[in-house]
Amino acid sequence: MGSGAGATGGGWSRRRFVGAMAGGAAAVALPAPAAPRAEPGQPAPASSPAPRRPAEPSGPRPLYLGTYTSAEGGGTGIGLARYDPGTGAVTGSGTLTGVADPSYLAAHPDGRTLYAVDERTDGAVTAVRLADRRILGSRGTGGAAPCHASVHPSGRWLLSANYGSGSVAVHPIGASGALGERTALAIHSGPPGPGQQGPHAHQFVTGPEGGHVLAVDLGTDSVYSYRLDLARGTLTEVARAHTRPGAGPRHLAFHPGGRFAYLANEVDDTVVVCAYDADTGRLRVGEPQSTGSGAGTNYPAQILVTADGAFAYLANRGHNSLARYAVEADGAKLRLLDTVPVAGDFPRQIAFSPDGRLLFAANQRSGTVSVFHVDADDGGLRLAGEPFASPVAVCALPL
Repeated sequence: MGSGAGATGGGWSRRRFVGAMAGGAAAVALPAPAAPRAEPGQPAPASSPAPRRPAEPSGPRPLYLGTYTSAEGGGTGIGLARYDPGTGAVTGSGTLTGVADPSYLAAHPDGRTLYAVDERTDGAVTAVRLADRRILGSRGTGGAAPCHASVHPSGRWLLSANYGSGSVAVHPIGASGALGERTALAIHSGPPGPGQQGPHAHQFVTGPEGGHVLAVDLGTDSVYSYRLDLARGTLTEVARAHTRPGAGPRHLAFHPGGRFAYLANEVDDTVVVCAYDADTGRLRVGEPQSTGSGAGTNYPAQILVTADGAFAYLANRGHNSLARYAVEADGAKLRLLDTVPVAGDFPRQIAFSPDGRLLFAANQRSGTVSVFHVDADDGGLRLAGEPFASPVAVCALPL
């Protein structure tokens, strides 16, 4: 499953080609509670795990939808919708135009600004003020086909991953939510994995202690750990973890205890428990485990962990299911419980509602978003009505 040409203005990256192919052959950053800003030069304050079941919000909540505007049958911008936090019912409310190929979305911790990657040859990230849906401007990511973005818990830095060129970038976030000029660009190195032609950064996220940021690279079968200078926004590589050759790591998620992370491997169809050292930023990759997909063709996409650390969920593209795991031994073990049909085709991305009661799955090939009720006791998933139609749905971000 080698890498193809990078994305072009109206073209296709390998990632998009895989998602669009008919048949079996072929990262939202969930908004965190606002954290106090660190003083320049000081580590970001550690955040405590959010309660699993905060008070249920009243009234409809906003839902933002990512797509490819240059794909056949794609959308015309960022989809706008609302969802009922009790029933999970979704109602469309229009489109925010003016953002090209917004394939991944992330929200600022204060909930006032939305960030979208522009997954094109000249990659960019765009900021949108949510109060009046005004586009605050775009900044180049320094690479091709950015596919993931996340906001540092301090709210001061936007992290983005360039899939096409295998690099990660940092942009400062101003008081208004607008983005400043890029402060860092780290280009991944190392031999490509089997069937790959070079590095392909797929995710860029903050470690649980806030001082390190980790980049998952499918093309080099590696996870790169960087120390983030919280005053200047610069990156220093401090560690590099390797999966087994040909694993094709795509996305990771941390256990709220901070000592373990779970890595979804796209190419070899596995999931792995990793030990994490917050002092050094070093990740230690464990043994591959089943995704529950059986013998068919399957490409795991995104993995999530509940806020109480009791359960994990994996999106299976190909098997078209959500795998449910029990998290055991304080985060050190995953035990596969079952898989649930996703009620769509090719679940590219999954996200919890802020209260953890709902799970959203963006199904790329069927152009739908499936919503599930999450049982607080056993982690069971129950489909909340018919999936919501959304053109080339590749991201769903509930706020």
